[in-house]
Amino acid sequence: MGGHLIDTFRHNRWANLRLLDWCAGLDDELLDASAPGTFGDARTTLVHLVGAEERYVEYLTGELLPDERRLRLDAPFPGLDVLRERVDASGARLIELAGSTPHDQVVRGHHLSGEPYTLRSTTLLIQALHHAAEHRTHVMTVISQHGVDVPETDGWSFGVEVLDSGE
Repeated sequence: MGGHLIDTFRHNRWANLRLLDWCAGLDDELLDASAPGTFGDARTTLVHLVGAEERYVEYLTGELLPDERRLRLDAPFPGLDVLRERVDASGARLIELAGSTPHDQVVRGHHLSGEPYTLRSTTLLIQALHHAAEHRTHVMTVISQHGVDVPETDGWSFGVEVLDSGE
């Protein structure tokens, strides 16, 4: 499969990790803040982002996480280190899947709600990218409203720091 798609998922992983590393330096008040039009406070949004990314891997591979390993919004916050480790792993897996999943592959399974789905793999890959970008933006929107500069997670920054530097 194409290197462009692989690099797009490399960017996604890089941006997710950059956001989590940045959040590790924030105080609790900022991580607990929320704003209208966003998913919720930063911690809840990050749990949702990482949990969803793991589910996209599940949907694409059929390899399900045991229930006790699933991230849940109603559970105590697992910590930024745990989220970083998990999004690093799911990001690596999505990079692999972006390079190996046939464009026309049909994926069938059941959502956590039990409802069945039938989707093209491309739909899941697009959703994984869009979902992560949307929620990274939510977290940065909430925090920036408190006068804090947010990290650069855009494609230009990734290109200059990673692709153009030869990493």
